[in-house]
Amino acid sequence: MASSHSSSPVPQSNSSDAFFKKEMDATKRFRPAQSLPDVCPKEPTGDPSNLCDSPSLVVDQQRWTIYHSKVNLPAALNDPRLAKRESDFFTKTWGVDFVDTEVTPSFYLPQITKEHFALYQQEIAPREKVHERCKNVCTPKDTFDRTLLHTHDKSRTDLEQVPKIFMKPDFALEDSLTFNTVLPWSHFSTAGGKGNRDAASSKLLQEKLSHYLDIVEVNIAHQISLRSEAFFHAMTSQHELQDYLRKTSQAVKLLREKISKIDKVMCEGSLRVLRLSLTRNNCIKVYNKLKLMATVHQTQPTVQLLLSTSEFVGALDLIATTQEVLQQELQGIHSFRHLGSQLCELEKLIDKMMIAEFSTYARNDLNRPLEDDCQILEEERLVSLVFGLLKQRKLNFYEIYGDEMINTAKNIIKQCVVNTVSQIEEIDTEVVVKLADQMRMMNFPQWFDLLKDIFSKFTIFLKRIKATLNTIRSVVFLVLDKNQKTRDLEDTLQKNSAKESSVDPEVAYLTHEGMFISDAFGEGELPPAAADTTSQRNTSPNSEPCSSDSVSEPEGTTDSSSSKEQTSSSVTPGGVEMMISDDMKLTDLELVRLANNIQELLYNASDICHDRSVKFLMARAKDGFLEKLNSNEFVTLSRLMEGFILDTEQICGRKSMSLRGALQSQANRFVNRFHEERKTKLSLLLDNERWKQAEVPAEFQDLVDSVSDGRISLPEKKPSATEERKAAEFLIVEGQKYATVGTVLLLIRIILEYCQCVDNIPSITTDMLTRLSDLLKYFNSRSCQLVLGAGALQVVGLKTITTKNLALSSRCLQLIVHYIPIIRAHFEARLQPKQFSMLRHFDHITKDYHDHIAEISAKLVAIMDSLFDKLLSKYEVKAPVPSACFRNICKQMAKMHEAIYDLLPEEQTQMLFLRINASYKLHLKRQLAHLNVVNDGGPLNGLVTSDVAFYTGNLQALKGLNNLDLNMAEIWEQKR
Repeated sequence: MASSHSSSPVPQSNSSDAFFKKEMDATKRFRPAQSLPDVCPKEPTGDPSNLCDSPSLVVDQQRWTIYHSKVNLPAALNDPRLAKRESDFFTKTWGVDFVDTEVTPSFYLPQITKEHFALYQQEIAPREKVHERCKNVCTPKDTFDRTLLHTHDKSRTDLEQVPKIFMKPDFALEDSLTFNTVLPWSHFSTAGGKGNRDAASSKLLQEKLSHYLDIVEVNIAHQISLRSEAFFHAMTSQHELQDYLRKTSQAVKLLREKISKIDKVMCEGSLRVLRLSLTRNNCIKVYNKLKLMATVHQTQPTVQLLLSTSEFVGALDLIATTQEVLQQELQGIHSFRHLGSQLCELEKLIDKMMIAEFSTYARNDLNRPLEDDCQILEEERLVSLVFGLLKQRKLNFYEIYGDEMINTAKNIIKQCVVNTVSQIEEIDTEVVVKLADQMRMMNFPQWFDLLKDIFSKFTIFLKRIKATLNTIRSVVFLVLDKNQKTRDLEDTLQKNSAKESSVDPEVAYLTHEGMFISDAFGEGELPPAAADTTSQRNTSPNSEPCSSDSVSEPEGTTDSSSSKEQTSSSVTPGGVEMMISDDMKLTDLELVRLANNIQELLYNASDICHDRSVKFLMARAKDGFLEKLNSNEFVTLSRLMEGFILDTEQICGRKSMSLRGALQSQANRFVNRFHEERKTKLSLLLDNERWKQAEVPAEFQDLVDSVSDGRISLPEKKPSATEERKAAEFLIVEGQKYATVGTVLLLIRIILEYCQCVDNIPSITTDMLTRLSDLLKYFNSRSCQLVLGAGALQVVGLKTITTKNLALSSRCLQLIVHYIPIIRAHFEARLQPKQFSMLRHFDHITKDYHDHIAEISAKLVAIMDSLFDKLLSKYEVKAPVPSACFRNICKQMAKMHEAIYDLLPEEQTQMLFLRINASYKLHLKRQLAHLNVVNDGGPLNGLVTSDVAFYTGNLQALKGLNNLDLNMAEIWEQKR
């Protein structure tokens, strides 16, 4: 091919000029392949290799490069080692070992699309239209066409003489059929007698083939003659083109020489300055990178040192900063390829260490001696642990503290029982092994002291827990406050950045180019901000790169890692100063939920203490010990438990219902037993009561006097004072005398015991009210059965129920009725407003008692009424006066007055005798009507008037009845 003989694009010379010689230096001869040369060198972009390694037509025009090499293409395509031509192009030309692989597109060549030819098409379209129009307008020459047509017809006629077999594309004499067709064997036969004819035939065949050859040669020569002008024109143009190329090559050579001189004089020095500046900056970066690598290399020893002093937060901050440096500054460093995973494992180890350390702290804090010391144990250590756990998002650490609280509460009770049992000589710990059995062997004072000790220890225990949890919550709230401040600061910065978003376009363009501006200028020419940044990043070569604290230096971190090191100082309520970093990746919702869980943990602590106390109580109550307590002991126990419940509510701020429920349950059992005992006692007293007036001991009078002073309580016994005072005949209540039986005196005391029990145990107020109502109803019904129903005749053995018994029963009921409003007011002051409906029981009881009193009064009147009916039915108006009937009636009236006057008040006595007098007048009037005695002033009238005057005089002569208006005129029938 012609390409093998073409000249080089750069003229070669045989002279010794260095510009046209290949360099023979070995280092230059085997230079690695470079990218295609660029006519215009690029601006430096921070990489010094871009300034020296790329080929340049200006610098490399005299030296030999791979672009000077030439090769003959047919020689490259024809492989002489192959025995035959292969059908496949690549294996044929490049050998049997060729492997067809995908050729990656060159990044030096642009992707050519149809859009690249759009401009060309726009320019060439008008020319094409003009060409087509001219071709249609111009007419061909007739002579040329006729000659050409004639020549073409003649050539076709000559070529038709040549057999078609010679024109076939698969013509080959090797084929036997083709050979026999072209050279028939009949022309070469050697049979006898035919030799001369065969020779003539062969000669004829030879001439025929020669004729065919002449025709073909004539046509070939004709075709060449037709194109001779174009051929010679092309040869002439080729010589002219070579002359032009030679002149152009010489001009390019001169231009390159001038450009090379200009490059040496004007550009080489400036580019070297830029190159050296970039090299210096790169060396500084390498130095800082090595110093940072040395610092990162010291991370693990520094973390171990921090962990040895329990500085978990500092260790985690160091690990986080190192991880960020590895990802941003030292990414791809082979020597640190395993450091990231090692730091992750170390971080997991720190998580386990912090959890174990917090568990140990909780155990030590809760199990230290329970004295009156509620100080926080090692507050700085606690704050550090909480910050570390929050940083690692271990938000369930409070559950560890909760588990320790449960175990400690169990141990507190166990230790208190052991200490108390060891001080009691009556309990043999070798015989009785179980603590529960040892505890059940204590009497009430010993067990009460033990319970009191447990409650005091639990109170101190809860105060310590509250102090510790408050410290933890304060740390959580400080982190929450820091998050809010950071969010507010970010919002402010965003607003400021929005206002300052209009930046100079030239400055924006320069900063967009990266480090090129700062690298191109000298350090003295930098802007102030850039100079400060550079001075922070560039450190003295004499500084030690292996110091453990150099991670926090500006040159050792990126901007983002440096921002992580920004901390704010805060102080806990205990006075511990804390540094809060900005990398607490906790949301406000998580922090608030954690604070609520910690507060709930304080409530759980109260519930735990109450639950353990309940179990302690139930263990002692298995043998019915609590039910056997007397009222004073149970009241003392109840007050102790109520005091502990109030203390825990004050400490924790929430009510715990377990111990209160247990107390209520025991109180209900106590109320049932208390009520049953007193009801049984009252029943026995009533069954043995003979309904005679009893003397009133001084202590009962004092008891009544204390109630009269406005307070319901049992006074303390004073034996010396009681012995000096004698029993009284009547009970004085607010100036009134009450004749009572012994049962009622004891009933009053029982009622006051109910009231005092309500004062001592407020939780049983409603139960006590119900039981007291039942007791009062029982007394009313039972006394009615015994007196009005005459049950005392069979129970006690009374001969009869006298009027004195009835009057005494009525007066006893009146005494109870007197105290019912006081009792009602006492209970009303201790009931909730929604429980006031229970006070209706007292209204019902009061009504029942009044009805009972009225029934007794009616019974007394009925006794006299039957007497009047019996006596006056036999009354006859005759002498002597007064009659025996009236003398008997006055005698019975005097007995009645004598029986009831000392028992009932004077007003009640007068009312009773007025009712008796009304009954007397009714029966007398009926009898006089029966006897037809009228008020006519006759003898019979006079006798009746004398008897009535005797009755009136005797009745008014009785004590307290002298002013009684008898109105005896009603015994006479009114005249119509």
